[in-house]
Amino acid sequence: MGVVSVSTDTIEELKVTIDAKVAKLAEDPLSCAEGMYQFCIDNKFGSGFNEKSGVKHFKVLEDNLMNGEKIHMTYIGMHDYQSTTKHDGNYAYAITNKRIMFGQKTMTGEKFKAVDHEKINDISFETGMLFGFITIDTPQEKIKVALDKDSAKSINNHIHQVLDALKSKTNEAQPQAVSAPISIADELKKFKELFDMGVITEDEFNAKKKQLLDI
Repeated sequence: MGVVSVSTDTIEELKVTIDAKVAKLAEDPLSCAEGMYQFCIDNKFGSGFNEKSGVKHFKVLEDNLMNGEKIHMTYIGMHDYQSTTKHDGNYAYAITNKRIMFGQKTMTGEKFKAVDHEKINDISFETGMLFGFITIDTPQEKIKVALDKDSAKSINNHIHQVLDALKSKTNEAQPQAVSAPISIADELKKFKELFDMGVITEDEFNAKKKQLLDI
């Protein structure tokens, strides 16, 4: 068996790649597939998958992150569940500050889709004999995800907590509407109407007119 020669440049490139990956993982663990998978393990957000397949699924999400997009939570579940024998297998899911992402690494390629928060009509939850189910309702489709029954409720609660927090943050960031200034003419008209109705006296009306006209 021959010896494979690895150049110094190749080794240095590998070191740079690894160092960049480690730095990225330290700065924002959920920005890398490994960190997304570890989040699921730490929080028990899914079951029935191993690290190798889990990281591969999350790598699909990592590769499709947009600029400025930040992941707030991840989980794994059986996608488009209809029965124990009819579903699309395990998918990786992530809730970001922009959308819900889901993807799967397959033998022949990969599958990926995302739904913007504003296009989600509802996210509902129910439990069955074996699984818990989260249904994502969008204008185009309803996506039913089967989850480990023991963790399904906590996953659902966390999803809604994240979405509520993001919604509150968006509302706070929106500029408050500024009321248009009331003109002197409008003010005079208002007090003239009050005078004509007998609500205020002529002296009160004249005093207010002088105040508004600064005379």
